[in-house]
Amino acid sequence: MSSRDIILASIRANLPKLDRPLPAVPKFEENAPADLVEAFGKNLTRMGGRLVTDPTDDMRATVRGLLEDSRLVCSAAPEIEGELDLAAVADPRALADVDHAVVRACCGVAETGSVLLTDADLKVNALAYLAQHLIVLLDPADIVVNIHRAYARPEFRERRYAVFHSGPSATADIEGVLILGAQGVRSLSVLLVPRNPGKPDQAQGASPV
Repeated sequence: MSSRDIILASIRANLPKLDRPLPAVPKFEENAPADLVEAFGKNLTRMGGRLVTDPTDDMRATVRGLLEDSRLVCSAAPEIEGELDLAAVADPRALADVDHAVVRACCGVAETGSVLLTDADLKVNALAYLAQHLIVLLDPADIVVNIHRAYARPEFRERRYAVFHSGPSATADIEGVLILGAQGVRSLSVLLVPRNPGKPDQAQGASPV
C-alpha cells in the first residue's frame, strides 16, 4: 500500500460520525429583474459581448451574415453546419485556425450576462478558446436569474465539464491597455433562438464535411 493510500484510508477511518444535513443555500432572488432577457442583454453588453437581434426572424440568415468574412467555420450547434467535423477532431490543436465557432449554450445568466457551456455543448472543450470568434445560440427560456440558480442546474451534476463565458477574453494587465482575445475568443455574440431540432444549415462560405 502506498503512502497516499495509507493517508486516505486513515482520513476515511477517522471521519466524524455526524449526521448533519447540509445547510440550505438561498437563491438570492429577492430583487430579481422583471425582464430576464433585458437584464441578460444589458449585462452581456457590459461585459463586452453582443446580443444580436434578428428582426427578420430568420436565425440562419442572421448567422450567415455574421460568417460572411469567415475563413473557417466550426459548429457544435445542430442548427448550423460548418466546415470542420468535430467528431473527427482527435487533437484540439486542430481547432487553432478556426475563425468562428457556433455553439448552443445550455443556459444564460441574467445577473452576469454569462452563458453556460458544457462538454456536450462544445463537443471539443478547446473550441470555446481557440476560435477567434464565438457565436452562441441561447433559448430565452433557458435564462436564469443569477449564478446561484445556474449552479442548481443538472449540468453541474451530470456533465464532466462546465464553464461560464462572460463576454470575450480580455486583459489590461500590461500598461493598462485593454487587449481582447489574449487568452481566448476576441468576440462573443449571442443570438436568442428557441431550441428547434430543424434541419442543419450550411453556413455561407462553408462546405459540409
